[in-house]
Amino acid sequence: MSRARLKASEIETELASLSGWRLREDGLAICKTFKFRNFVEAFGFMVECALVAEKLDHHPEWFNVYSRVDVTLTTHDAQGVTELDVKLAHAMECASTHRI
Repeated sequence: MSRARLKASEIETELASLSGWRLREDGLAICKTFKFRNFVEAFGFMVECALVAEKLDHHPEWFNVYSRVDVTLTTHDAQGVTELDVKLAHAMECASTHRI
């Protein structure tokens, strides 16, 4: 998986296929807030995503309060959004649909 930083036009194209994801104001990360019915569902989502992240060796920045999980994806060594962020975002979309 490439760790080359995506161009703004490439990020826009990828975001069009990801429901609810947005480019952070500085253009260096993509973000989304996931909402679940309760804490157990939110935590289950995080566990499932953690397994994927570990396999990719690419870890999210996230914050959980009860049924909400705020996610920020960026590739620090590329100083921006890469294919890894997009791949993890798609995996998170799949994981979230198992619980909603």
